[in-house]
Amino acid sequence: MERLQRCFDRLRERNELALVLYLTAGDPSEELTIEAALCSAASGADVLELGIPFSDPIADGPTIQAAIDRALKRGVRVATVLEMVRTIRQKSEVPLVLMTYFNPVLRYGLERFALNAAQAGADGVLLTDVPPEEAGEWIKVAMQAGLATIFLLAPTSTEERIRLVAEIGTGFIYCISRTGVTGEREQLPEDLPELICRIRSHTDKPIVVGFGISKPDHVAAVAQMEGADGVVVGSAFVRLLHEEFGENRHGDFERVASFVRALKEAGRRKRDEGRRTRDRTEVNGN
Repeated sequence: MERLQRCFDRLRERNELALVLYLTAGDPSEELTIEAALCSAASGADVLELGIPFSDPIADGPTIQAAIDRALKRGVRVATVLEMVRTIRQKSEVPLVLMTYFNPVLRYGLERFALNAAQAGADGVLLTDVPPEEAGEWIKVAMQAGLATIFLLAPTSTEERIRLVAEIGTGFIYCISRTGVTGEREQLPEDLPELICRIRSHTDKPIVVGFGISKPDHVAAVAQMEGADGVVVGSAFVRLLHEEFGENRHGDFERVASFVRALKEAGRRKRDEGRRTRDRTEVNGN
């Protein structure tokens, strides 16, 4: 959890938008997941989410569902992913968040999972289908292990739920940009800035926007939204890895690195432009 805190503190000091990348663990392979994670961290990704495959990924769209299915067919399970975390941690200090559903964790054992995840080097966990109102037991074991507990907030979230997540969530708050499942979209919702402001009014914890963020233009747009601290790019990155390395293809990690650098630079550039504009406004106003 401390790695996540230091990461967001450092980025806020630099006025940088955090780039969070999601990878389905084990797709295209365990080895390539590790290589892609290390390449991404070296190319500008600030936080990595490793998705633990589950047979009924109700929150995920077709791209990630297909990746999860491929990983399951390869025999990737919770223990497999924890070993990947351990290998990545031996080579990088990039913050690592595990993203999955409650069933695989329950079957593995809550306390055992939290302890093993922390020992492997994970910094936080997002259990997609666990509502904050029912997360008491999980929060307890996660806190004992030193893991951040990350929760989702959506456009449909009530003020009561926003207040609850602001209170119990740690690491960062995951703001879903739109209702529905993960997946690439052409445009961001017009009411996204309003949702971020609603959440920000209840907390000073980092707010990271996901679902539908897929290209530099999206990252640049979020970078100018008041209260946003980061973005999550998932489906577009999973698709790229499959195009490059799926079905035994020998892809090019330079394309992966370029993709990550472009996303990071888009956020950094627009953040700087926005700050300069505000500074000029303040000067002129005075």
